[in-house]
Amino acid sequence: MTFEAWITVAVLAAMIAALVTGRVSPPVGVIGGTAVLYVAGVTTADQAFSGFANTAPITVAGLYVIAGAIEKTGAIQPVARALLGQSSSERSNLARLVWPSAASSAFLANTPIVAMLAPAVTRWSDETGRSASTYLIPLSYGTILGGALTVIGTSTNLVVSGLLEDSGAEPLGLFELARIGLPIAVVGLVLIVVLAPVLLPERRRPRATNAGRDFTVSMTVMPAGAVDGVSVADAGLRNLSGVFLAEIDRAGKAIAPVRPEQTLRGGDRLVFAGQVDNIVDLQGTKGLKPTETDASEVLGAQRDTAFFEVVLGSSSPLVGRTVAEMDFRARYQAAVLAVHRSGAPVKEKIGSARLRVGDTLLVVAGKDFRVRWRDAGDFLLVSRLDAPLPATTSQAPWAGAALAAVVLLPMFGVLSVTRATIFAAICLVLVGVLRPREARDAVDVNVVLMIGGAFGLGEAVRVSGLADRIADGIFDGLGWAGTAGTVVGVIVATMVLTELITNAAAVALVFPIALGVADQTDLDPRLLMIGVAVAGSASFLTPIGYQTNTMVYGPGGYRFTDYLRLGVPLSLLVVGGVTSLVLMG
Repeated sequence: MTFEAWITVAVLAAMIAALVTGRVSPPVGVIGGTAVLYVAGVTTADQAFSGFANTAPITVAGLYVIAGAIEKTGAIQPVARALLGQSSSERSNLARLVWPSAASSAFLANTPIVAMLAPAVTRWSDETGRSASTYLIPLSYGTILGGALTVIGTSTNLVVSGLLEDSGAEPLGLFELARIGLPIAVVGLVLIVVLAPVLLPERRRPRATNAGRDFTVSMTVMPAGAVDGVSVADAGLRNLSGVFLAEIDRAGKAIAPVRPEQTLRGGDRLVFAGQVDNIVDLQGTKGLKPTETDASEVLGAQRDTAFFEVVLGSSSPLVGRTVAEMDFRARYQAAVLAVHRSGAPVKEKIGSARLRVGDTLLVVAGKDFRVRWRDAGDFLLVSRLDAPLPATTSQAPWAGAALAAVVLLPMFGVLSVTRATIFAAICLVLVGVLRPREARDAVDVNVVLMIGGAFGLGEAVRVSGLADRIADGIFDGLGWAGTAGTVVGVIVATMVLTELITNAAAVALVFPIALGVADQTDLDPRLLMIGVAVAGSASFLTPIGYQTNTMVYGPGGYRFTDYLRLGVPLSLLVVGGVTSLVLMG
């Protein structure tokens, strides 16, 4: 290999290691890797930053604005209400949920769809006595499959379309991905409906009568308060619904198990465990106050407070840091009451627990907390507990019309996908559906920047000669299996990289390699690129490979390995299905 190729290998290896270990966020890793390769002379300025002159980032930004309008106006809420039925059959309820969700995600980014539907699914599960864990992973996987139907379904598709355009080919047509995406989506959705009730566990506690996410939270006995000097039983803390007193911390000494006759003393720290809704109810118990000082101050300083669940994504500044280090209260005007992780409550002291991707935080804040932070990159999902579904507003038809324009104008050749998206986004601001600041806040800047940076990585792989060497290696190593073996190698490499470094970076890296493979075979390069796009979004194995998987991780009470149960069959479907369809031409 050339010297530039070795530099590229070293930079990519360091970037992947940093992303896998969580030392940097995906945007920082991708843009940082691109910058290092430019400084090292592997790429020119035009090559390194070509992504920011491409149509993909601006198209993605426009789609975020449209999704923001859909969410604000409640345009999708009639669909949300119709999805959740009362059938006793889990498969019937799953079908009602995943098929329309998949269809919606063909035209809307799947992240806002899951953000709108996940709280509704969780609430419905609690009300009907079902386990949300049966539905939330299928919801995420269904929207991923639906995103493979159109070029605007996911940012991955737009990146591949932009890369094709940069290589001198025509960009992808609106429904061109359906050649491969539609059969995969149909079979995948059938598998989800059939297998999810069998393979996915019901994540519920034996003490819980309803499905829920279990937390631990600490309350302090107020000196001279209503329960100071009173036994646990007389204080009404013995037979609580869905929550139990697990431990008393008295002057650093743990008292557990807690007996009914145990007398409470002022200053005792009581550790409760149970469902999130029941934990929240404890805040109104006389004689007790939240142990966390911030929570006490927030509850005391604001009359109109509410409780929220927030989920941390890989780009959150909270990941890898503690609540105390971030000065959570000052930054968010809120306080953390409890943390839920991998199907279990975190028992460390809230202020000192180091937060991870996928953590769900139980937060107390003013009622406007969701409005202020739902579009920020700090949280993937912000859901208010016990809040009604947002009503559909009179401006919903405008949002629906904007989405229709993005679909119909390119379909009839009036405008390109990019121009139609920008036109629709501008119209939404001009007619007042979104204020300029709301439109700006609706855009996930981290995703847009990462897409722009990913093009530079792909260019480095190409111009350094690394793409040709890897293509030769795939061809030589898997040549014994014929053309099918080389296609499998490309598809599997794409899916593995997606789990490690995000979908946009994965397809940008694999694109020049796939072109090299196509040059050495009789494969249709365009069809192989469509296969790469479909595989690039096929993140079914971990909760951190795709944003929607992370969003349902905490609310579903899942463990890391739960994703493999349904993810392995779907991944095998993608590898086999995409390979077969590419070979069939």
